[in-house]
Amino acid sequence: MITTPPPASTPSSTDRAHSFNSAAAQYAANRPSYPPALFDAVEELAGRSLSGARVVDVGAGTGIATALLHDRGADVLAVEPGEGMAAEFRRGLPHLPIVRGNGNALPLADAHADFVTYAQAWHWTDTARSVPEALRVLRPGGALALWWNGDALDVEWVAEAAARIGGFFGVDMIAKQRDGSRPELADPSGRLRFSRRVVRWSRRVTIDTHLANIGSHSAFLLTPADRRTAFLEQERAHLLKVFPDGIVEETYDVLLLVATKP
Repeated sequence: MITTPPPASTPSSTDRAHSFNSAAAQYAANRPSYPPALFDAVEELAGRSLSGARVVDVGAGTGIATALLHDRGADVLAVEPGEGMAAEFRRGLPHLPIVRGNGNALPLADAHADFVTYAQAWHWTDTARSVPEALRVLRPGGALALWWNGDALDVEWVAEAAARIGGFFGVDMIAKQRDGSRPELADPSGRLRFSRRVVRWSRRVTIDTHLANIGSHSAFLLTPADRRTAFLEQERAHLLKVFPDGIVEETYDVLLLVATKP
């Protein structure tokens, strides 16, 4: 779905997923969050409130979405496969429960949850396994909610920056994001009927935070340090022409897909 593309040498999906464990603190400090309107849309499409709901947040990472679900009143359990990410989660959110596991084999009983959520994480699963697992864990009428922060490519500077990243990795970023937003790719088996919503939001951050966010994506984490550093310094120069005060306004389109279990 909507992710930074792999470098030309194309590391395995496993290598890319594991790359976050060594950069968990960078991830937690610099990755964007999600707007309240996203969770409003989750509730609308699911037809029920998050408040009081039993939620399983899979691929929870450092807990960015888990904390927001908790703040909405959900009884939330985080599931995270990565040791480094889980450790960062526990440091930042010691009051919230987390278990080690992944979406292909959830360590949970049947009909356990009202919601199963994936924030920036569904694309790391094998849908032939993760779809039936989500359906197994959901109660009847429960909802699977998937979302990704994607670049708002109709914003000129965002599109230009995406093109530079795409050029670095030899990928057409606009085509990749367009193709990755098709709901049928989230469940090629066709067992789920997804409702789709896009929620736009923005945040203002320093250039250092913006660059650290870019550098926390798996493709950059697996790029040799000298190449990664050189690209990010070139990117800093480009951004200072657009944002001479050093404050970047990042604009995102969150792609949200929600499907309910019959």
